[in-house]
Amino acid sequence: MPLPLRTQVAAVGVGVSEFNRDGSRSALAHAADAFTAALDDAALSRDDVDGLITHLGSSMGGVDYDRLAESLGLHVRYAMQTWTHGRFITSSLQLGATAVGMGLADVVACIVGISFVAAGALGGDTDEEGFRQGGGSHGETPHYGMTAPGGGAAMAARVYFERYGGTTEQLAAIPVAFRRHARLNPQSLMNEPMDLEAYLQQPFIVEPLRRPDFSLVSDGGACVLLTSLERARDLPHPPIVIGGMQGIRCGAEEFIFATPGLGVWQQTVGEPALEEHPVYAMAGVSREDVDSLQTYDAFSPNVLFTLERFGFCGRGEALAFVQGGRIELGGALPMNTSGGLLSEAHVGAMNHMVEIVRQLRGDAGQRQVSGCEVIQWATPWADSLIFHRE
Repeated sequence: MPLPLRTQVAAVGVGVSEFNRDGSRSALAHAADAFTAALDDAALSRDDVDGLITHLGSSMGGVDYDRLAESLGLHVRYAMQTWTHGRFITSSLQLGATAVGMGLADVVACIVGISFVAAGALGGDTDEEGFRQGGGSHGETPHYGMTAPGGGAAMAARVYFERYGGTTEQLAAIPVAFRRHARLNPQSLMNEPMDLEAYLQQPFIVEPLRRPDFSLVSDGGACVLLTSLERARDLPHPPIVIGGMQGIRCGAEEFIFATPGLGVWQQTVGEPALEEHPVYAMAGVSREDVDSLQTYDAFSPNVLFTLERFGFCGRGEALAFVQGGRIELGGALPMNTSGGLLSEAHVGAMNHMVEIVRQLRGDAGQRQVSGCEVIQWATPWADSLIFHRE
């Protein structure tokens, strides 16, 4: 099944700002730095960019799309704005690819700028999230006292452990692996070594999750430039093609920090049937062709739920799957090779997209996945993108 666009779309430029945790720069400043870096990477000028998708439009110290375009000196004919939540990263790339493929824009900049620290996210944004009508967007239910995303992730992990068996010692394999990757990444914020013993010395935040199981509170920006494959062939880097995609699933059986069937939030309890994932057929690849899997690691259990939802292992098998270095560089399925949200920085997951492009170009340095040709982005809520070399 071919990509349902009039032309294939490729990532041609990526850039990031300098990540920090001191709140010294605004979300807009980080976004501008990332955009400039992506233009330089693609050998394009701002006059080439006529599409804009931004994640700055929330209480994370951001600005609306029109102010961002004005600040960057852009004149766009297609624009879209989303909340800063990382679950919309997939949608932003999908919308960018659609805009290019349908002729709505020639070059689309997908930009994230986040100032979690500068905006005082833990003191302000979390409260706003929890007190939307009916609760927050992470499943917060303030009338029951569940007012933060970490509570939902911990609850899902606890249910999972009770059903299938599991320990925090086993869960440690995920943050330990991603920290090892981060230490090979010069732009990562967390580069102190961490082994199992060091992990177990960290305090619980919400049991069974310890501090390293939570993503960083950090500031930063990241940008990916998309254009047609035809135009991409004339630019300096090998085109990285968006070969397949599928969207977010939602409804009563969905909870963003758990696979269906766990009985968390509105879910029923049971073992749901295996799902069909059209992303593979659209990209013309199989699960076995995936050289690296990248996922939204706001919390360590997300990795377990992504692996099981997309069939890399069976129900209840993910904790065993991640042991023994399997998800580390040199393992069978390297994951979050930049260090991810747990150890590189929390840039709404657009930093994962930058890492995907760098890996497929062969530009990841010490953390390069050998022979990397196909990378999948996937999340517990079932959205996905597959990128590959032309």
